[in-house]
Amino acid sequence: MLQLPKSCYLGLALATLANAAHANEPFASDSPWMFGDWAGHRTALLDQGYDFTLGYTGEMGSNLRGGYGHDRTARYSDQFTFGSHMDLEKIFGWHDAEFQLTVTERHGQNISNDRINDPRVGGFTSAQEVWGRGQTWRLTQLWVKQNYFDGALDVKFGRFGEGEDFNSFPCDFQNLAFCGSQVGNWVGGIWYNWPVSQWALRVRYNLSDSLFAQVGVFEQNPSNLDSGNGFKLSGSGTQGAVMPIELVWSPRIKGMKGEYRAGYYYSNAKASDVLKDNDGQAAAISGAAYRSSSSKHGVWLGAQQQVTALASDGWRGLSVFANATMHDKKTNAIDNYVQAGLVFKGPFDRRAKDDIGLAIARVHVNPAYRKNARLANKAAGLYDYDNPGFLPVQDTEYSAELYYGIHLADWLTVRPNLQYIRHPGGVSQVDNALVGGLKIQSTF
Repeated sequence: MLQLPKSCYLGLALATLANAAHANEPFASDSPWMFGDWAGHRTALLDQGYDFTLGYTGEMGSNLRGGYGHDRTARYSDQFTFGSHMDLEKIFGWHDAEFQLTVTERHGQNISNDRINDPRVGGFTSAQEVWGRGQTWRLTQLWVKQNYFDGALDVKFGRFGEGEDFNSFPCDFQNLAFCGSQVGNWVGGIWYNWPVSQWALRVRYNLSDSLFAQVGVFEQNPSNLDSGNGFKLSGSGTQGAVMPIELVWSPRIKGMKGEYRAGYYYSNAKASDVLKDNDGQAAAISGAAYRSSSSKHGVWLGAQQQVTALASDGWRGLSVFANATMHDKKTNAIDNYVQAGLVFKGPFDRRAKDDIGLAIARVHVNPAYRKNARLANKAAGLYDYDNPGFLPVQDTEYSAELYYGIHLADWLTVRPNLQYIRHPGGVSQVDNALVGGLKIQSTF
């Protein structure tokens, strides 16, 4: 029998309290905050330009069947977010300017690490997206944003991650393949998603009410990933810069919202070849160092579109989405990724704020990277997958997730989910896995 963490019972307990409270009082179901309006002080602070937030995300994952480790267990990981947003025009008279400070803390364990994926090579996706980048405190956002020319030009500078603005995508699903900026999942060595931050500049120009172009320059500094550097501000260890550019179109088709993204990224830092040495030979056989490339690049495409709407509640209805990324085959383990899915908001009149999500994804390994693993095993004289020294050969991983989002209060949503992973980590010898999950999202 599975012993679930006490945190998993948080949603039920808080939902019970929500039913007994009045609007804007602590635990009121129709308040945006669990702790209410602080006797009106919170609204007063908002009117003055101060917005303080405390968020919580908790995720449980259990290997119901298959995977690398068949002993059933459950793992829990979570994140606290402490944020402060300031309207600098209201506070200091600084016209059309904003400031954001966010600190995050993550801790817990991930079922994917040793139960789903072969730990000798790890995996590509994660059944608990909130786990990762070190279980530690981090300065996640520290930026100032200024608008010019009546909002046509938008400039943001400070510390933040690429996925905050570029290749952005919601994070309602629990599997990492359907959550957040996907470029950061497949070139994570150079593109750092939340909660990691780095020095950055982003410039956006609004070409029309529904179309904008943006470009950014982000510090590429692997030392920012270290758990002990969560509040590092110096540029020591910087290897170069990642420069993304993106075009974003947000039309309304028959009154229904859509968003379409197309982008390109370029890194000017040196990157290692996945197969060859300086002489063009397989490095795994020659024993020489892998050759170095002067840059790394890739592209992405993304689309989200609401396709049906209720006459009474236009935001309720079916939305579809799809994302794809393509990466440098010389230097990256993953050469392409595709994903598609749908979300239905307000499926039942009595549960108008609930939602249902279904998605599938395919992660494809670069053939050169796959060849390198085979040659490494050949050079070591290893041919038996069960040998501890054998390097599993990774190919293609498929993931799917189905969730039902239970909107218990405006400040609390609980999403039980089922995930199916075929060839976890792209390793065909690992049994296909069925994962049971539970995602809790709350705003205090």
